[in-house]
Formats: sequence, structure tokens, C-alpha cells
Amino acid sequence: MTRLDSLSSWHADWSGLRVAVLGLGVTGFAAADTLAELGASVTVVAERVDDERRTILGVLEVPIVDAGRDQLPAALTEAEVVIASPGLRPDHPWLLAAAERGIAIWGDIELAWRVRDKVEAAEWILITGTNGKTTTTQLTAHMLREAGLRVAPVGNIGTPVLDAVRDPAGFDVLVVELSSFQLHTLPAQGPGALWPHSAAVLNIDDDHLDWHGSADAYRAAKAKAYGNARVAAVYSVDDPVTMRMVEEAEVVEGCRAIGFSLGVPGRSDFGLVEDVLVDRAFLDARHAQALELATLADLEPAGLRSPHMTRNVLAAAALARASGASPAQVRDAIRSFTLDRHRTELVAELGGVRFVDDSKATNPHAAEGSLSAFDKVVWIVGGLFKGADVAPLVERHRQRIVAVVAIGVDRQPVREAFARHAPHIPLVEVDTADTVSVMRLAVEAAAEHAAPGITVLLAPAAASMDQFTDYAERGDRFAEAVRAIREREGRAHGDDGGSLRGD
Repeated sequence: MTRLDSLSSWHADWSGLRVAVLGLGVTGFAAADTLAELGASVTVVAERVDDERRTILGVLEVPIVDAGRDQLPAALTEAEVVIASPGLRPDHPWLLAAAERGIAIWGDIELAWRVRDKVEAAEWILITGTNGKTTTTQLTAHMLREAGLRVAPVGNIGTPVLDAVRDPAGFDVLVVELSSFQLHTLPAQGPGALWPHSAAVLNIDDDHLDWHGSADAYRAAKAKAYGNARVAAVYSVDDPVTMRMVEEAEVVEGCRAIGFSLGVPGRSDFGLVEDVLVDRAFLDARHAQALELATLADLEPAGLRSPHMTRNVLAAAALARASGASPAQVRDAIRSFTLDRHRTELVAELGGVRFVDDSKATNPHAAEGSLSAFDKVVWIVGGLFKGADVAPLVERHRQRIVAVVAIGVDRQPVREAFARHAPHIPLVEVDTADTVSVMRLAVEAAAEHAAPGITVLLAPAAASMDQFTDYAERGDRFAEAVRAIREREGRAHGDDGGSLRGD
């Protein structure tokens, strides 16, 4: 057994292990902090370093090497293991250099699994997919809290898994949202392989192809979530890719495949019977009966009634029921759930026109769900498409699109898609790089094409980093622009100009 093979517990001997942490974002900092606590000889190698994190690591006596991507510091080449930031592409020179030298490459998730027993080893529930990961993670955690479990939603959702592992209070369950980047480095077997209680792949569509190199590589990364699942492998009946992943997964004997869909569920599935969400998996008489979980009316107040959100609820319910939550606890959690901002969030209704912020729709598959939720829309779209194709989305929804406003640096794919599939639809391009004016101009252009009964929908189908810090800033700018219109109309009419959520 090699030394790295023996490192499968917090209580193993990590002292003096030479580790290079590549990148100092949220996960890199958590990894460096953890390894310092373990007594490893850790060095951070990063292109950019936040001042606050530099100061903290200085106190912890963790050295930082500022290096460009084409530099190979000795700390990297002499390491026994490197912890790679999930943002580093597989072809990054640092990772290629480590691989050429036979240096083990771990991600923060593998490290967290190896040291998960610092306080007590919580069960892990894994959630991934192209879209809906964060909402489903939050829903699952909320349902399990309702069931009385100590639970933390962690991972790609924002809180590093390593932070939860080191929490002195401990948890019964960690609901872990995983990106394809985080899954990419996970081994299938060995001490770093995950053995989750349950796992779900919600859906699959082309995304991050520039990072993974191909659609097959992206799918292969996502499929790793099911590896070694012990109790339940949850998949979408409506998505044959996820069904095939479950069929091909190496799971523990006895692990059940649990499907979810918006139709009447098959035996061992979750679904809808008229307007009732039902469980036909976790009851003895499932050949002829189903358990009522909630109604579509229960989903309405939290903004969960749209088709894609309802699927998220069903997936979360399947995971929660697999962990012991009762139907009543699932229902009560749904009724008390609050959806995050920038996810099909109604910002305002002005003169019969609804303004909806779904800035979290950072790829075409996510925008598909938003567009499907409304009958007629003026669509604000664009940003960084990351190799994804927007044309099929335009073709499928051209009947509901009244007009389109294109923003971002990748406007050409939008132009070409509408020229090919919907040349009759008015298209306005906003050609500015200014983060404030771009959204003001976009909203004003969209409002000019809107009428009562139409929704102005920000569902960019693209990443935001070309013009904004992140999708949240993009959504905030959208809301600011809508407020400006409301205030202007209010002054013109001597009233408040309409209703605005949050004011």
C-alpha cells in the first residue's frame, strides 16, 4: 500500500505530505486550510490571490507561489499530490505537468471524502445535471431538515464540502451539489472513490464543451455521480441519457433505480397523477397504489410550479424519501420552501407586462425550462455560450417568442439562429460592453416590444462573465433597469407605475 492509499481518514498520518494546491478560489482556500490543519506540507500555486486569503494563509504559515499558467514552480513538480481547482481545464499546463510526472491529481471532493470522519462520517447524497442542481440540492436539504436530520447543502452550491466536514457540530447528511468539473477528477475505485447513500443526475444537455472537449466527455463526467451508490440512483424518465447512465452505472447490489417525470409514474417512480405529486416507489403496494406528497397548488407560492421546477421537486422528494423523510414531511417542506433569487423570479408587473429574471439560465437547456413556462415572451438572450448551440432552442420556441434582444459578446449565434429558424421575429442587438447600460438598453428595447399578457424574460442561455461578475450581478442589473422604467412611468402617471416584488 502506498502512502496515498493509506490516507483514507482524517486520523491517518498526513504530516509532512507534500501537497500543491492549484488555485485559490473558494475550494482552493478550503483545501489549503484543511491540509494545514492536517499537518501536511502544503503550498498554494495561483495566478490570482485574494488579499484576505493571502493574509489568512500567511498566518497559517502556508506559502503562496504567484505563477502564470506557463510557469512550473518547484512546489508543483516536487509535490506528492496536487489538489486542482475545479476551474482548471484538463489541458492546463500545471495539470499536464503533474500527469507527466506521475503526480496524483485530486479535487477538493476527493479530499473531503478521504477526511469525512473528522467529527462523524455523514451520509452523502450527490446531485448533478446540466440544470436544476442548486434548487434540487436546497429542496432535498430542506426536506431532510423537516425530517429532523442535521443536514448541510454543500459543494458547487457555494459552501465547500471541506468546511462542512470540519464543522465541530457534525451532520447526519451532506447534500452535495457537484459540477462536471468536480466529477471529472473523481476515481471510480480506491480510497478516494465516493460511496454515496444516493445520487441523482437530473438532466443532460450539451454544456461546458469547451472545458471537457466533447459531449461524450461531459456525459462521462456526469455519470460518475452514480458510481458506488448504495441506496437509490435517481434519474429522469424523460431524459434517456440519464436513464442509460443508471443502467450502465456500477452501483452497490440492492441500490434501486428511481425515476421521476411529469407523467403518471411507473412502479418504483415519482410523478404526477392529475395535479398531485405522488410516490410510487417507497410503499409496499406500489404495484397498485401511490402515496400523495403534495399538489401543484402547494408548489405555486414558492415559484416551483413550472415544468422544470416541478421536476426538481420530484427528484428532491425521491432523494428525501430514500433517506427516510415521510410524505407529510416532504409536503410541509415544499410549502415552506423559498426559492433563490434569479431563478424565474418575478421582478415586476407593469401595465400587464411581467418582467421575469432567470439569469441563472446560463445554458440553452436551462433557458428551455424558462421559455416553456410562459406563453408569449420577449426574450433577452446572450453572453458566453461556451460551445453550446442555441439554434435548437430558437426552433422549438419560435411560436412563443414575440421579439428577441441579444446581449453579450456571442451575439452571432443568436443572429444566425433567428435568421435560420425565425427570420420574421424582430431582433434587437445591444452592442455595448458597459455592465450598467447594457441591461438598461436591453430592458428598454424589450419593453418597447411587449404588451399586456407578454413576459419580458431574462433567460440568457449563456454564461455571464463577458459583461458581468456572475449571473447574480446580471440579474441585479436587470431588476435595476426594470425599477427605472417603473419609476419613470410612475412619475409620468402620478402613481407607483405598477407592482414590484421586494419594494
